[in-house]
Amino acid sequence: MDFVVNTGLIAWAGMLLALIFFYFSLRKTLTASQQNRAGASYTIYPEPKEAITNVSLFLLHTGIFVLAIVLLITHAQTGISVALIGVIAAVLTLLTANKDALLVVKKIDWRTLLFFIGLFICVGGLEETGVLKLLASFIGNISGGNLMVVVTIILWISAFASAVIDNIPFAATMVPVISQLGQTLGLNLHPIAWALALGTDIGGNGTPIGASANVVGTAISEREGYPVAWGRYLKYCMPSMILVIGLCNLLLFVKY
Repeated sequence: MDFVVNTGLIAWAGMLLALIFFYFSLRKTLTASQQNRAGASYTIYPEPKEAITNVSLFLLHTGIFVLAIVLLITHAQTGISVALIGVIAAVLTLLTANKDALLVVKKIDWRTLLFFIGLFICVGGLEETGVLKLLASFIGNISGGNLMVVVTIILWISAFASAVIDNIPFAATMVPVISQLGQTLGLNLHPIAWALALGTDIGGNGTPIGASANVVGTAISEREGYPVAWGRYLKYCMPSMILVIGLCNLLLFVKY
């Protein structure tokens, strides 16, 4: 509910702006696609339910998925870590897969997982060497203790940093940075925390490696024969990200 109250309306406004941007950016392509489809014969696609070959197993794995969502939502109350919830869901899935367990393991995108492991190690190194504390001091010095300036700096630094560094580890490592800012400057942490949340989340859309969903999505697209080049991705997603972050900056000022 904290997210719904503090970032819900801002997120919807950002999505609307992104939709408008992509519509005008790709309207020629969309129009051409509609014209090509008008004269083409339609392919008859199978019904989605035909993909379910084992109904009982489908229902069982749906139950595991729902359980994982419930545990994620309530992890603050239960004290179960997010990492443990992921492991619980994975173990239950493998245990219920029976003879197909090995096939499930083989289909895991190990290349993407190794990428994230390396990324977390790099970010952990930055934290251990004190680079993040230096960043906190730098932000405090250039902001002059002004809350609006701090919110703007955190929002934009988080956005562009998360476009290069995956937003999950970056958000986790920035928590001590904003805590340090709150202690040293005596600022209200709430708007700073929500600026961090919005910046890291939306900023991750800027590049193919900025968010877990981007990495997984582009990897699947490439595997299926539709590679997405960095240049094409940046051409559309980076301007969209900058526009939405600008809107978030304005709405954060209005709200706080």
